[in-house]
Amino acid sequence: MEVTRTSLSAGFLALAACFYSSESGKTLETRVDKLDKDLRAEQKAQAEKLDQQLPRIDQKIAEVTKALDSLDQASRRSGADTSVQLQKVVEDLAQLRGQVEAYTHNLDALETRAAAVDKKPAADDVPRPTDKKEFFALAQSKAKSGDLQTARTLYLEFARKWPKDDLAGDAHFAVAESYYGQDNCPEALPEYGQLIKNFGKSRSVPLAYVRSGDCFARLKNPEAARLAYEQVMKDYPRSSEAKMAQKGLSSLKKSPPPKGKK
Repeated sequence: MEVTRTSLSAGFLALAACFYSSESGKTLETRVDKLDKDLRAEQKAQAEKLDQQLPRIDQKIAEVTKALDSLDQASRRSGADTSVQLQKVVEDLAQLRGQVEAYTHNLDALETRAAAVDKKPAADDVPRPTDKKEFFALAQSKAKSGDLQTARTLYLEFARKWPKDDLAGDAHFAVAESYYGQDNCPEALPEYGQLIKNFGKSRSVPLAYVRSGDCFARLKNPEAARLAYEQVMKDYPRSSEAKMAQKGLSSLKKSPPPKGKK
């Protein structure tokens, strides 16, 4: 059975509801949509650059071929002149090839990132225990073994089967942490939001706020990051997470303000 992932925008809104007023939540939704559109636009731009470079490659290849075919004419010149001219053409060709390879690499990376957004991991071949504690333990064991896709599938399936159980909050947190560890904040944030919104008494909530602040900072949203950090310091002032939040705030103050702001 495949796990249906919520869209980035819907996931961010779930988290935004914990931090923001309705108006601010709409603003955050717009920023999240922009992140997704920027990814697609960057992918398209890389493809267009590649298309633009290919004719230049063909032209340089033609120049090299022409130079080689016309060596008898070039022989009237000095050997040094011929060598310099041909070497320049070869160097230009190599440079263009290097650019194309870079564009191709970037395009492949963007396609991988875009596919990861829509990817739906499956664990159909894994027998599911009927006991919820055994079910959760199975997800934990998959995570410990490094099979994160299967672990995430099982955790989220657990949360759907037993949505009111305290372990469902732990499941959301475990999924969020697995994505956070891979620097995949767009996927991590909605899961932290589920924990904060629906399992407010969980002992993992303070850290979920800190992680959310970290993610918002990475996604160039310092306002959201500040609110998350401040929430930790307000609700859990004597906790170790409050100290982490203070460090996060300090980092925000050291970072340059967004363009157009002072």
